Amino acid sequence: MADAPLAANADIEHQQDRTAPRGALDRLAGIAVAVAGAALVGMVAVQALQVFARYVLNDSPGWTEPVALLLLNTAMSFGAAAGVHRGSHFGFFILVHRSRPAVRRWLLAFSNLVIASIGAVLAVWGGELLLDGLDIPMAGAPLPQSAVYAPMALGGALMAVFALQRMVAALTAPLTDTHRSA
Repeated sequence: MADAPLAANADIEHQQDRTAPRGALDRLAGIAVAVAGAALVGMVAVQALQVFARYVLNDSPGWTEPVALLLLNTAMSFGAAAGVHRGSHFGFFILVHRSRPAVRRWLLAFSNLVIASIGAVLAVWGGELLLDGLDIPMAGAPLPQSAVYAPMALGGALMAVFALQRMVAALTAPLTDTHRSA
């Protein structure tokens, strides 16, 4: 059952191989994965430094916690965007599997429209929160307090773009009945 998200989106995957922006979006998703991975590695390094400084040196730096939170937000936002691109995000796929091809097309398109809407909300409100707090210094780190919203805004924008591309692919995919079981 672990393959359900990909199986439910097999028509989209097949169609995406023939869409023009796919290569650029693949590269963009690859960059998002690389950024998320680098953020995870950075977060581990910052947390290790924090533990070492606190328990060995008895002098914990104040910047490690806010930087670790920024890196966590970065890893989550960019990782989630890459998950949307791959179609490996959380979902309920039983109805999609049991539906007729025409209904499946609209269910996949609708679910991607919902994902794109959520991504757009994250992008807009994350950007708003980022801009609102640029002049407020972050406690313990030489960054603006709102820096933690930058990954949310960028990740949300990527989610919206990836989901819209998947929605178009769902609507233009050929109708096949490969996923219904008797």
